[in-house]
Amino acid sequence: MACFIVPAAEAVVTTVAAKAFKAKEKAELSEATKEELSKASGKIPFSKKMGWLNQMLWGGSALLAFEHVWHGEVVAWFPFLTAMETKEGAMTMLHEMSTVGVGMAVLVTAVWGVLLLVSKTMEKDIELEESLMLEEQA
Repeated sequence: MACFIVPAAEAVVTTVAAKAFKAKEKAELSEATKEELSKASGKIPFSKKMGWLNQMLWGGSALLAFEHVWHGEVVAWFPFLTAMETKEGAMTMLHEMSTVGVGMAVLVTAVWGVLLLVSKTMEKDIELEESLMLEEQA
């Protein structure tokens, strides 16, 4: 009924956080030396990683919202959610949001966490390769 609202709310929060991280990274980048920039060549900025989470959350929320519109659970007139028309429907909707919606948001965030671990491993591999290449050149 309205389970898509929970991941959409998380997406709003992470979008704001990603913009804050991007601004912080931009400020740090202007202060960084060339040596620091060369060390960070194989690393993905955290704001970009937050962008991955944003894309997963916004995309999933949009698909879920479309599915709810398709089934007539979301309409273009007030109260927009058909479940809000009765007290029983509203209680059912809140229960769905607190179980299914929260579960989906947690699952998407957990998958993103796995992506972070994989990318960190790949970054370490690239860093190791670069250091081995530098040793061979010396």
